[in-house]
Amino acid sequence: MVVRMPASGTAPALACLLHWDSFPSAAALPERMSLVSYYALVYHVVDDYVSRRQSFRDAHLTLARAAHGRGELVLAGALGDPVDGALLVFRGDEPSVAVDFARHDPYVVNGLVTRWEVRPWAVVIGNEPAE
Repeated sequence: MVVRMPASGTAPALACLLHWDSFPSAAALPERMSLVSYYALVYHVVDDYVSRRQSFRDAHLTLARAAHGRGELVLAGALGDPVDGALLVFRGDEPSVAVDFARHDPYVVNGLVTRWEVRPWAVVIGNEPAE
């Protein structure tokens, strides 16, 4: 399953491309891979992202900190030098936690993100349950 979304000029509910059949259900995954489900939210951003994000940064970080506080957002940050994208890793039973985050993220809503996608991430190392 892959969720892809052009971020600007298209209504979020209409623009998602879902590939539900391309990813097996959790029941079909090997036991060692089904302990915790992770989803990678990948952002592709505008060329002048770093200079334009400041106006929306506080609201974006508030949203991210709230998701982290609920245990949904595990890791997040910009990619590259120069910055040309971002990666946010979510934990949950369904990809909707990452999709909902993206749909409400001020960076997406205000056109700094040109395209985003949510992909399942089959973590093999470091996916052990807490003791």
